Amino acid sequence: MEWLHEFFSKLYHFEELIRWGGYLVLTIIIYAETGLLAGFFLPGDSLLVTAGLFAAVEGALRIEILIPLLAVAAIAGDNTGYWLGYHFGPRLFSREDSFFFHKDHLKRTQHFYDKYGAKTLILARFIPIVRTFAPTVAGVGHMRYRKFFAFSILGGLGWIMSMTLLGFTLGRTIPHIEKKVHWIILIVIFVSFLPILKEWLQSRKKPQP
Repeated sequence: MEWLHEFFSKLYHFEELIRWGGYLVLTIIIYAETGLLAGFFLPGDSLLVTAGLFAAVEGALRIEILIPLLAVAAIAGDNTGYWLGYHFGPRLFSREDSFFFHKDHLKRTQHFYDKYGAKTLILARFIPIVRTFAPTVAGVGHMRYRKFFAFSILGGLGWIMSMTLLGFTLGRTIPHIEKKVHWIILIVIFVSFLPILKEWLQSRKKPQP
């Protein structure tokens, strides 16, 4: 219980979190955020960028371990979400809302599928909340598993590599960048939420029936 309390107390203090939990905590977070519906509130992009930065500057993490480890966690999380949706299906849409579950997240993700099809599994990796629910909605819709798995691998590798290598490159090219890590995190969070903001603004412009 003490471990859990410490985890949540450090959750959004990425530097402390990484120093405290290392590879294990990073793996748990990436798996839960991509595979468990209750993981939608966990950090994703900003945590990966920070991890890459730490690998470059502090040497607490090694990029050659970080990328394959977290890619496997992201793909495993996707598969968990898919089978949850596949087996529990429409019952998820009839559940009552709670802190850990909102039907609106499922419906918003369904809108992305209507617009982008299976490519949503790649695009959603870079969109908070949507990336948590995308595998589940694919399972609810009984997307062919072979197709799902292929897009899951592409999306998982693309997301993990791009985010961690962004942080790693910044750490290797900009002196003392670690002192400005909070600004980097804010920028990454802002950019990652832009697609959601765009969709919300477009939905507001549509005439109500």
